[in-house]
Amino acid sequence: MSRMATVQRTTSETDLRIRLNLDDSLFDTPATGHGFFDHMLDALARHSRLGLSIEATGDLHIEPHHLIEDTGITLGQALSQALGDRRGIERYGSAFVPMDETLAHVVVDLSGRAHLAFEPETLEVWGSAGGMTHYHLREFLRGFCNHAGVTMHVRLLAGREAHHVIEAIVKALARALRDAVALTSDQLPSTKGSL
Repeated sequence: MSRMATVQRTTSETDLRIRLNLDDSLFDTPATGHGFFDHMLDALARHSRLGLSIEATGDLHIEPHHLIEDTGITLGQALSQALGDRRGIERYGSAFVPMDETLAHVVVDLSGRAHLAFEPETLEVWGSAGGMTHYHLREFLRGFCNHAGVTMHVRLLAGREAHHVIEAIVKALARALRDAVALTSDQLPSTKGSL
């Protein structure tokens, strides 16, 4: 079974092409035109050990919101396609990641049902990293969850500075995804008989 997908998404604001391979850790350096976002996508690929290639352009002269959100949407579509009927996957993943004063916890369920609980928006996270804030990260994750059919809970146990908060969350997501997409049986991980 091939667990790969290629998704193209073009709008008046962005143009994206994402290739994803759940069983090959080779990846290309992301190229979106936004330095810090590329750094986060690179971290996502490295720590998830998923084969990921992202080429994107967007209206960065306005702000990074459209590019970041649409990347989440497209990556979610790619994950959903690559998972197929989700037979044999571990389904759940959870990871804690520290970064200096910051500690993030991300839990995912590849249930086919979309939900994002994003605790950092209720806390006093301050600043941005290259113009990317935790609100941009929320929109990336919301697009990803909605289009991948993922339930995700993001908790921030310590830290308030945007760069470390965003990076710790992305790395925790990567490690949680690595566990959740792993093939651990030939069964569908649901008592309902479908996901």
